[in-house]
Order: sequence, then C-alpha cells, then structure tokens
Amino acid sequence: MTGFAAARQFLLEHRTDYETAYTGFQPPAPVPFNWALDWFDAVLATDAALRDRPALLIDDPSSGEQLSVSFSAMAARSNQAANFLRSLGVARGDRILLLLGNIAPLWELMLAAMKLGAVVIPATMLLTAEELRDRVARGGGRFVVTTPDQVEKYDGLGLNTVNIVVDGNDRPGWTPYAPQAHATSLAPTGATQADDPLLLYFTSGTTAKPKLVLHSHYSYPVGSLSTMYWIGLQPGDIHLNISSPGWAKHAWSSFFAPWSAGATICIVRQAKFDAPALLAAIARCAVTTLCAPPTVWRHLVQHDLRAHSNRLREIVSAGEPLNPEIIEQIRAAWGITIRDGYGQTETTAQIGNPPGALLKPGAMGRPLPGYRVALHDGADGVVGEGEVTLVCTPSRPLGLMRGYLDPATTSLFGADQPWYRTGDVATIDADGYLTFVGRADDVFKSSDYRISPFELESVLIEHPAVAEAAVVPRPDDVRLAVPVAYVSLIAGAPADAATARSIFAHLQSRVAPFKRIRALVFVDDLPKTISGKIRRVQLRADEVSGTSTGIRFDEAILTAPSGAIP
Repeated sequence: MTGFAAARQFLLEHRTDYETAYTGFQPPAPVPFNWALDWFDAVLATDAALRDRPALLIDDPSSGEQLSVSFSAMAARSNQAANFLRSLGVARGDRILLLLGNIAPLWELMLAAMKLGAVVIPATMLLTAEELRDRVARGGGRFVVTTPDQVEKYDGLGLNTVNIVVDGNDRPGWTPYAPQAHATSLAPTGATQADDPLLLYFTSGTTAKPKLVLHSHYSYPVGSLSTMYWIGLQPGDIHLNISSPGWAKHAWSSFFAPWSAGATICIVRQAKFDAPALLAAIARCAVTTLCAPPTVWRHLVQHDLRAHSNRLREIVSAGEPLNPEIIEQIRAAWGITIRDGYGQTETTAQIGNPPGALLKPGAMGRPLPGYRVALHDGADGVVGEGEVTLVCTPSRPLGLMRGYLDPATTSLFGADQPWYRTGDVATIDADGYLTFVGRADDVFKSSDYRISPFELESVLIEHPAVAEAAVVPRPDDVRLAVPVAYVSLIAGAPADAATARSIFAHLQSRVAPFKRIRALVFVDDLPKTISGKIRRVQLRADEVSGTSTGIRFDEAILTAPSGAIP
C-alpha cells in the first residue's frame, strides 16, 4: 500500500506539470497488494476527510431520487457482499460473470470479488443470449449475477452455474442477492499477489470471436493511476463518466481512477440518452470532472450549453477521435477545453492530454506516466508514422494486461519481442505529440463501441441467401460510423426488398443493438486481392466517397409498408 500511495501522491502533486510527472514517476513495485482491502478499506473508508463523503452517488432524473453511499458504508456493504458470496462457495480464483447495470450492487460486488480473490467477468446487458453463452463458456464462469430483466435471456442456455439475482426473490433456480444478513467485517484468506487474476474482459478483434483479455490485481487497480492523472482527478471531486458496465472504460473511469483519487463516482441513470436531462444532472450533482465519448459530446452541442450552469473543472473524451469543431463549441460555451485520451481494453490510459499541458488540435496527446510509446513500421523500425507500440523492456508497462486467454498468448513480450502492438496507427511530431490515424486492421468504432467486421460477417453468412459478406463503416455525424454490409447472394436469391428484410431480421435476432447493420448493399461480386482476400479498404473508400455501386437497402425497410423501398 505504501508504494501505491506514494505513486498516487506524486501524480496528484504534479498533475499540471507533465514533464516532471512523466520523467519522475516511479511505478509501485509488484508486491502483494489488494486494492480493495489495502487501499479502499484501509485508507478511503478510514480517512477522516473522506470516510463520510459519498463514494457513490446515483442520480435518477426520471424519479428525482438520489442514492448516496459513503466510503465507510461502501466498505461495510462490500464486506457483506463478500461474506454472502463466500456463503455460496465463492473462493479465490473462481470466476463471476457480472451482468448488471449502473446499480449499487455492481460496485459492492466488484469490491467483494476483489477482496475474495475471485475473478470478475464484466458483461454488458446488451448481449444476446448466444453472446452471453459464449462469455460464460469461454470465460469459465462458475457464478452469474444479474437482474430479473436478464434472467429469461440466461435461463434458456442450460449452463451449469450458480445463479444470483439482484432484486428478485421468486426466480426458480436463482438465489436472491441478500448480503444484508451477513457481517460487515471480513477475514481475508491469504495474501493477494500482483499477478493474481482479477478481470476478464472480452474485446472485439479480427478473429472469429472476441479475444479474452486477462488483467491482474496490478494491471488495472495500480495501472489506473495513469487514467487518474490524465483525467486530472483530485480528492473530493465528483466524477461523472458516461459509460455502460461491461466495457473496460467503465472500470477505467467509473471505478478505479476516481476511487484511487478519493473522488466520488457519480452515475446518471437514463434508460434512453437525454442530453438536457444529463446537463441538468451535471448541475444538480455538482459534478466537477466529466468523461464522455465523442458521441455524447456531439449530442450535447446540439443544445444551448450556456443555459446550463455547472461546476466542471476537467472534461475529457476517449474512445475515438473527437472532431475539432466540437471541442471549439464546448470551449465557447463553457470556457473549458475537452482533453483527448487513448487506451484499450488491454491497457489503462496510455496516451493523453493531462491538465495544464499544451494542447494541439487533433492530437491525442503524449505518453502518460507508466507508459513508453514508439511507432513502428512493418520491419520494426521506429518511424514518424506507424503502428503504436508499447515499449515492454526493461519492465512491463504499468497497466498492460497479463495476456490473452483465448486465443492464448504464452509470451506477450520478451527479449525477442520487446513491444506490445496496439493495432492502431498514429503519427508523432517533434514535440512527442501523437495523432491517431486509424486501425491497422479493419475494426472500427461506432458510438464508442468497437465493431468487428469478421464477427458480423460470420452472422451474415449464416443466412441461407448470403454467399459472401464484407462489413465496413459508413461515416455518420452522430455515431462517427455505422456498419454497412456488402453482400453477394447465392444463385437464385433475388436482390430485392423481401431478401433485405429477411437478412435484417436475421441480424436483429443474432447481434446486440450496438452492432446492428444499418444498410445492406447487394453486389454481384466482392472486390478481392489476387490471393482471394476481400479488399475492405476499397469498400471503405467507396462509402466515404459515396461512389459505391450495388442495390442498397437501409435498415428502415423493416418498418416500411410492405412493398415499399425507402
């Protein structure tokens, strides 16, 4: 704990002095350390200045209700949750799938699992039943915790797990989440090693299935000091992060970074995004620091921001490049500049614009404390434009994952592989500022969600009329990009509205809403390389230029009158 506290304090003291913070930062040694026990309970829940402050503040604009849980109360509640889990047989190393929204038990159970040495598999509630089955099976989940609205989705899968339901007492085969009957004190069982597994995240990729990313008790709890520094968090801040549970950014900015700083995590619950209601909640909750994806910022600037007062000091954006005009509109309205940052599920914040540093238009910033970054070409030569890589020698970057479990990675780096490749391409200028160029592969982002073309193509070709398919992004003013599918049909299948409706209906039953294909383009043949690989780069360029050919049907055809072609 001493090493973590010292590293944290150093970054807090130099939060506006990038050069000193970056060159002088000393990552804590990877010694036995349990962030939930040795930091949250031992420091935040006992410190006279913090223990009675809200650790978690959940605001519900629709009802006008607020839930506030202090640091000391959260420590006690998470101990009760840990004792409850232990009573059901949860032991060190067991894997728990958390399929929960932004409700208080999510934070209680995250801390509880950490205290017990259990491994958490965060999952978004947008998953379909088949995607959920994959998460449990490949993640090796022994326990599942969810809410009544998700039970039906899970029940039909026939998986051999211990099932726990929050706020549901009459579900056959499900144990009600009832920590209140258990003790508020907890007796830990053994020391937690730095390399002990803590989190398993699924992330999209170019393979048939998303990769399974393993983080340890060091890589995310300690590694998130880089995220805390980038955001500019301070003790006593009220921090709002717009993110859904199940994604790594939620762990970044709605769990580890704010509580490492001693800040309040603020959540604004919205069934459907409502920009005016969010702006009102920012004022009502006295939010001081705000993290939101570009999609949210693009919605916010469509409203009169000057009409909404706030106490914001720091505002940041991550997930995809933010348009300069959006940054200017926010600055003109609030007098604050949005600061970009960059990272991955496999890491914490790697690159960013911290408070007080010079900002360059379009640049995502410089390497953050705990990370060394280089750009490489295909021959591993350091270049001015190339793939972003993390320097892994002489020591592992602060927040880098332990590796992929599926597909397995036996050696993430070593003497013959001293780099971790991010798969993203950037440029670097003479001052060390990096500017994002794009993905090295075909993965793209839509509304802050990563989309794997291969995954969607695999679903498309399961339709009996589809012979081949290629998915590429179409530029979109709000979502940055939306998925468009180029489809070659089997012989005899008509390229008409009825076929398009059938394929769209097939997709809607198989993929989560955030991955939904927004348009189909029927073509005779897909463009290919001489070796037979589909040239998505050509299709992407055609979408950007508007020169694509083929018979196009938009998603709206599902709701159009029969026979109509929108």
